[in-house]
This record gives sequence, C-alpha cells and structure tokens, in this order.
Amino acid sequence: MPALVDKLDTDEVNGLRDDVLDWDAIYWRPVEDDVRRLRQRIFKASQEGDLSRVRNLQKLMLRSRSNTLVSVRRVAQHNAGRKTAGIDGEVALTSEDRAALAVDLHRNTAPWRARPVKRVYIPKANGKQRPLGIPVLRDRVQQARVANALEPEWEARFEPRSYGFRPGRGCHDAIESIYVTLKGRLSKRQWVLDADLSAAFDRIDHDRLLAHLGSFPGRAMIAGWLSAGVVEQGRFAPTERGTPQGGVISPMLLNIALHGMEEAAGVRYTRRDPQGAQVAMGSPVLVRYADDFVVMCHTRDQAEQVRHRLAGWLAPRGLSFNQDKTQIVHVERGFDFLGFNVRRYDGKLLIKPSQAAVRRIRERLAAEVRSLNGGNAMAVIRRLNPIIRGWAAYYRSVVSKEVFSAIDHYLWGRLYRWARRAHPNKSRHWVVDRYFGMFNPSRNDRWVYGDRETGIYLRQFAWTKIVRHTMVMGTASPDDPALDWYWAARRRKTHALFGGRTASLLLRQRGLCPVCATFLLNTDHGPQSPQEWEQWTRVLTMAQRKTAIVTGPAHGDDPTTHLMHAHCRQLKQRETAVGVQQQPNRRPLGLA
Repeated sequence: MPALVDKLDTDEVNGLRDDVLDWDAIYWRPVEDDVRRLRQRIFKASQEGDLSRVRNLQKLMLRSRSNTLVSVRRVAQHNAGRKTAGIDGEVALTSEDRAALAVDLHRNTAPWRARPVKRVYIPKANGKQRPLGIPVLRDRVQQARVANALEPEWEARFEPRSYGFRPGRGCHDAIESIYVTLKGRLSKRQWVLDADLSAAFDRIDHDRLLAHLGSFPGRAMIAGWLSAGVVEQGRFAPTERGTPQGGVISPMLLNIALHGMEEAAGVRYTRRDPQGAQVAMGSPVLVRYADDFVVMCHTRDQAEQVRHRLAGWLAPRGLSFNQDKTQIVHVERGFDFLGFNVRRYDGKLLIKPSQAAVRRIRERLAAEVRSLNGGNAMAVIRRLNPIIRGWAAYYRSVVSKEVFSAIDHYLWGRLYRWARRAHPNKSRHWVVDRYFGMFNPSRNDRWVYGDRETGIYLRQFAWTKIVRHTMVMGTASPDDPALDWYWAARRRKTHALFGGRTASLLLRQRGLCPVCATFLLNTDHGPQSPQEWEQWTRVLTMAQRKTAIVTGPAHGDDPTTHLMHAHCRQLKQRETAVGVQQQPNRRPLGLA
C-alpha cells in the first residue's frame, strides 16, 4: 500500500478545488502523462501477477481527475461521434459544456445508473444493416474512464496475435502476421480455418463475461451497461445478452470474452514476450482481429480438430460460428481476410486487395461520378480525392500496384464520359484539353484530371507508394513502461498521407506540437478500414482549414513556422495578450 502513495493519490490531484473549470486553459500534457503513468503502473502490476495492487491502482484511476478530463476530451471533443446524442439528446460541443460535464462527473459519488442505448443502423459491405447502440454522452464518458482502468490489466494478459481494438495494434499487423506465417516454399502450415463468428457483439453471455472481470472495481457499472436495454423507435427492449456496438468499452469487452481462444485452439508457444512470440513446431497459429480470425494448420485434419475444439469452447460464451463465412481452405486456393486476399501462386505467397473490395470501390466511384452530373471539376476533385487517398492508404502495404493502375484506368473512363456528357456539343479534343493535362508538375503524365482555373487536380491510386507494414512485435503494448522507446520510434515512422509543406513540417517536428509537446495525430488508434482512412483524411483536411491543426510561430520571438494544435496557439495568444508566462506543468483550473 505505501507504493500507492504518490502524487496521484493526493487530494491535490484527485480532489475538487472549486466548481469553475477553464477548459481552454488546460495544459493537456501533464494531464495525459498522469493517465499514461497510472496505466503503466496497472500494466506492470498485472504483468507481475499482483492482483491486489492492480485493484488498488484501478480504484485510483476511477477517481482520478486526469482520467475524467482525458475521457471527456476523448468522447466529447476528439471522437468522430461527438455530435451523436443518445436517447437524452445531450452533447457537449462547446468548451463550457465540456467543462461542466467534467466537473459534474468528477463530483458524482452516487452509484452509477446506466441509461438505455439508442438503436441505429449503418450499412454493411454485403448490403445488410449493422445494428449499433449509442449510449448517452455521460455513459460514454464513464465507459472511457472505466476502460482506462480495465484495459492495461488485460493488455498484460492478452494473446500475442490478437490485433483488433487494441492500442498500438491494427488490421495491418494481423495481415503481416499471416504473411510471416505462410510465406516461403517450405512453409509447413498450408491449411487454413477461415472463421467468422455469428453476431458476436449481440450474443456474448453476460455471466461468463462478468466472471472474467473478477473483482474489478467498475464491475457493477459494466453490468449496468450490459443490461441497460435498447430504445428503438420509441420502444424499450431489455438486453439479456450481448454488448451493444457503439459503446466505448464494447470492443474491449469482446476481446476479454474471447481471451483464451489460442489455448482452446491448441496453440503452443516456446517463447512469448514483448520481443517476440515463437510458436512451437507442429502447433497451429491463430490470428484474430475482433470476431474475425484464421487458424493456419499443418493438415486438413488438424484444421477440422481446431474447428471442433473452438465450437465447444465458444458455446458456453453464447457464441457460434457463422457457417456461411466459415470454411477450411488450402493456401493455394486462397482466402479473404479484412478486405485482403491471401493466396499462394506457384509457391509464392501474395497478398492483394480482395476482388470484393475492388468491386466495391469501383461501384462507389461510379456512383459518386454519377451523382456529380451537372457539377464542375472542383466538385469532382473535392469529392473523389479523399476516397482515393483513403482506399489507397489502406491497401498500400500489400501487392496493389496492378490493382491501383486498373482502378485508375476505370476511373479515367468514368470521368471522360462525365466530361462528354457535360459538354455534348464539344469535340473529344476540346474535352480532353479542358479536363486532362499535366497538372501534377512532378509527374510526366498528361492524362491527369484537373481544374484549369485553379490548377487543382485529382490524385491517382497508382501514385501511392507501396510501403511494407512493420508488424508490432510479440506482446508489446503502449502500456508497458519498459517499451516507451519502442512506441516513440514506431510513432515517428508513421507515413503521412499528405505531401508538400505539411509532410515536411511533421517530419521536422517528429509529429509533436511545439507548445504542448504532445502528438499532433493519434497514431495509437489509426484508421482500420478504407472508410476510416477516408474519414481521417477529410477530418484532417478540415482540421487544418478550421480549428484543430494550424500553422504559425510557436513562440513570439521565433519566426519559424510550425504545425500546432489550434487550442495551443489560442492559449499562447491569450497569455501573450495578458503578459502571462507559459507554465506547462501547472494544473488545470478548477479540478485538482
């Protein structure tokens, strides 16, 4: 217990000084550092098997004012769904609203009562609808607080080849892990169980999941969220199983529910540590991303045995295989995983964008061009560039050059027909001269689509360089204090999707804001799909134009231009106006 008595335990940190919080005056680096250090302490205690210390540190995290501030900021300011309200219609889009929310949640000591989630539907790639459950704003913030306490405990326990919804890990790590396992003519694992779980989020057994949580201090709150119910079209329905997709904590709960799948599949390790995870000879290899996973086996019989063992392991958890999407295939035939096709050609393993993914992007581009009939060239460029950047960014780590070129050719044909339709009385030569030319000065290509008046042009898929993704090593986690150097180096290697001046500034600054010294971009939770990459590029472009990331001098006496957070520049301007010197380590006003 004496080890818990430090700066984070004192009333100066966790107590409330007054009810006034100046949100725009908060220096976020010391706040985030407090949360990061406490997460690391929880991770280390869990790694060492000291459950008593883990629980004490988790209690400390749940009452930490820094955790409250970071959670409100994440949910109400940074999250893409910050404008989406739950059943109560509450959002916090202004600094005053966020400050009031932080103060109220930090002062609240009454037992938390979860509100029902709002049911909404989003389209899936196969044309079906995916049900989401949107909690109210206060529940989302509370879930973020609880996640910061629970996640580092499990990060020290999770399996090495689990990549979905985990900090520092993503779908490209899963794809690279598959490549490393199957590559080479002498690879012994040639049979693959390509599996998918049927409605995993909606069918998780509550009792089994809560049993996994043990004596976690926020267990009662999680139980409340699981059984809060759903409101759809004004009608309430109770929830007896499953965790709603749309909640901040739901993906982590799914990972907890599926923890132990490798052991159930018969995976054996000779080495399992942050530096690497070596699988024993003869053992299958399981790679999982959320509820999608593949098991690479030596024989078809072994794959059948793994399938049978996993079916028995999943049943008590309320889960089962989706028989339509689960199959056993030879690597020579290939399989699709996370939008990629993995297949061996004449002994050489190649990973490409899947045919289904290519078909979807072609259909998307055709629909977007049709919808722009009657528009101008600028409207076309602004609509299509984020789509091109996003899709190319997702598939740039595999064998995609031929696919990129084919899609460019397809899109050129669509744009040419669009231009001819816009000018039916003009000749083909006039149309080509009007919309196509050498708009990109760095490329010797006269068939680039662009706007003659502004000089702005449409990117091409094939311009994206193929960059092999570096797989996260072993059981490495950002919460491991011994690997701070590793994650700092990994963030610096993040390849930006923008070019020119912005890219050079990011490189020069190593991705850091010169005022608060925190990262300009959140690289621990990067986009995990072409749609997320597209949204990311749109948001980033908007952020640079409006409020989030700006350029300018970092200090009044320094004329050098930097990229910085807009709120940091505003804070500097306010301090300059009143003659206040920057104090990066001071505490936020209002919450102690």
